[in-house]
Parts: sequence; C-alpha cells; structure tokens
Amino acid sequence: MPRTPEARSTAVIGSLHIRLASDDDLESIRRIYNEGVDDRAATLETEPKSASDMADWWSGHDARYAVIVAEDAGRIVGWASLNRFSHRCAHSGIADLSVYVARDRRGHGIGAALLADLESRARRQGFHKIVLHALDSNEQGKRLYDRAGFAAVGVFKEHGMLDGAYVDVVAMEMIL
Repeated sequence: MPRTPEARSTAVIGSLHIRLASDDDLESIRRIYNEGVDDRAATLETEPKSASDMADWWSGHDARYAVIVAEDAGRIVGWASLNRFSHRCAHSGIADLSVYVARDRRGHGIGAALLADLESRARRQGFHKIVLHALDSNEQGKRLYDRAGFAAVGVFKEHGMLDGAYVDVVAMEMIL
C-alpha cells in the first residue's frame, strides 16, 4: 500500500503507538476482527475471516483509505480503517469507518485514540464526513462514537440477522 510521508506519521499516547498498518500486521488485524465476530457485538459477520479474506480486504486500502494499528509493548491491540463508502463519484468525500480493539484491552481508551488519529487522517485526505454503522445493542461502541463527535442519524430496524434473530443497526456520522 503506497503511502505519502505525511501519512506515515506515528502518534504516541502513553505507551500506546498509533501507526499505519503494514502487511506484517494483517494476522493481528485478523485475530482482533475475529474476536469481534465471535463476540457478536460489533459486526453482522458470523464466520471468522481467513487470511485470504483479509488479504482481499487489505487490497482495497491505499494512502487515502488508511488502515492504522494501535501497538503497545510490541503487540497490536487495536486497529481502525477508513473504507470506501461507495464507488459513486458523488460519494468520494465520504469514508466508512471500522474500529476494533482486542478483547482484553477494551475500555482502556484505545478505540478513542484510534478514532482521533483516523479523524485527523481523514481531514488531511480531504474527506467531508465519516460514517459508520453499529449494532444498536452495542452500547459501549455507541458511547465511544458519541464521545468522539459522531451523531446518530437513524436506526435501521431489523437490518440484519445475527444468530437467528433480526437486529437493529444505528447509522452515525461525523461532518469534518
């Protein structure tokens, strides 16, 4: 994934380092994502992602659509990404957001640090807004996004099926 020098910057918060992800981080990103799949709190996915799935996902990111990781004592403890919202040119100023934190590190400010870094990157890349979709039952995630400045813009009722039951999904946005 080609990067500009500006995009290579690293944020340091205490012992936590936020930096651009590299190919070498994909297995850690996959591990953390699959914890989210198993926990049934952050995604409608029901099957763990394979290394091949993650490689395909990775190929859709570039300098504009950044993937960052939070590293503490040499261990990746969280990741976040700006994702393409739509291929329509009218939506080129919108990025979709993903944030995942390792199960054993949730509630320690890692998600907030990742969000702050991604917001800064999105502004530098000329995005107008960031959107996200979260399970409406994910109270911890919704509090994180609310504190970061995202506003709920609506709830999709019975928007997906998770473990045999329909679940609601909240749409949130941040105008940059």
